Amino acid sequence: MKPHDGMYIDGDWRPPAGTDTIPVVNPADEQVIGHVPAGTAQDVAAAVTAARAAFPGWAATPPAERAARLAALRDALAARREEIAETVTAELGAPLAFSRKVHAGLPIAVAGTYAELAASYAFEERIGTSTVLHEPVGVVGAITPWNYPLHQIVAKVAPALAAGCAAVLKPAEDTPLVAQLFAEAVHEAGVPAGVFNLVTGVGPVAGEALARHPGVDLVSFTGSTAVGRRVGAAAGAAVKRVALELGGKSANVILPGADLARAVNVGVANVFANSGQACNAWTRMLVDADRYEEAVELARTAAAKYVPGAPADPATRVGPLVNARQRDRVRGWIERGTAEGARLVAGGPDAPEGRESGYYVRPTVFADVTPGMAIAQEEIFGPVLAILSYGTEDEAVRIANGTVYGLAGAVWAADEDTAVAFARRLEAGQVDINGGRFNPLAPFGGYKQSGVGRELGPHGLAEYLQTKSLQF
Repeated sequence: MKPHDGMYIDGDWRPPAGTDTIPVVNPADEQVIGHVPAGTAQDVAAAVTAARAAFPGWAATPPAERAARLAALRDALAARREEIAETVTAELGAPLAFSRKVHAGLPIAVAGTYAELAASYAFEERIGTSTVLHEPVGVVGAITPWNYPLHQIVAKVAPALAAGCAAVLKPAEDTPLVAQLFAEAVHEAGVPAGVFNLVTGVGPVAGEALARHPGVDLVSFTGSTAVGRRVGAAAGAAVKRVALELGGKSANVILPGADLARAVNVGVANVFANSGQACNAWTRMLVDADRYEEAVELARTAAAKYVPGAPADPATRVGPLVNARQRDRVRGWIERGTAEGARLVAGGPDAPEGRESGYYVRPTVFADVTPGMAIAQEEIFGPVLAILSYGTEDEAVRIANGTVYGLAGAVWAADEDTAVAFARRLEAGQVDINGGRFNPLAPFGGYKQSGVGRELGPHGLAEYLQTKSLQF
């Protein structure tokens, strides 16, 4: 797509307040593919002003009409499906097949769920002698990451609009083009002017201004735990609500009797998907000591199938990382894992063969990882898997819960009841049982330092509502 040189504010593309721009770089070849405006606090203020003016009318719009606009948004996104996939591949580096299925397909599906929820949600209920109203919280500041750029936009903006809120979006500076495509789809869907606004820019400037703006009633942020603390502090100073979806170090626990080959193969695929750039990736694989070496060999074999390649090549399963900073950071973690004494089973810190240009990292597997190692505790956010062993199920629980994170995880067992019983002991917001399929209506979010609040489905909609009770 051709980038817009303005901000989408109050239903139109407006010139930015400043003249600085942000280059958008293709991570596969390091070439600049466009520029977007670097938004300022003045741009954020204009967007919030538009949102505040539009909020009362949108909040008063019947839910059925809000649902109709969201259905139109879903259809507008679906009509752009191929353009969305190609745009995400160009600015993120995801393999095109993955972009078509996940980066384009998932947000279209999620937008559809909120079109249905807007029409069916119980915004009013009777409890005893009271009528309880669920009303929109107000103006939402949505700050989204680069790893699943359109999905995270839809997961915040769609429920906000379904609830009757107005929104200001600040997308990640690495992937702003798909956010501009989203704004085009919002406009085409007939969402009233000012209900949705887009300001591109960098986090310390535009993101900080949005989080701190007194006209914003709720800040929804997805990103690292470190930045989430800053967002929470900025919002807390004004006693405004926050929804934070932060880091993860999820455990993939394979219990005795489970289908080991399937559990390992699915686990490796999960970690390497999107070049490992996923907060909910199962980056720690826990295997009982009796089958540990067998699991390591299965992982080595599986990893060999993930050869970094050009994102446009249909055979490519792993593309580059998003930028040079992220590439260097992940390579540094791989070097640290070796220095800590972990056994390198696959991959390593060197550039993949034939990929000297582009931000590529070799998909890496470590064995002999102990729970105290940094690579078993810290979020790496790249294609790096750590395999740990355990003796008893109680020890597996301690290892799985032994980080500051609690976002997601997986359990594999010989039968569902055993897996569910183990999953109940995990401190994680979402756990897959024996390869359970992703459910776009299930709540997604974390325990501990993985965040506050939930996204997706009715629980995600509830984040954008406040409760009023009428006694009579």
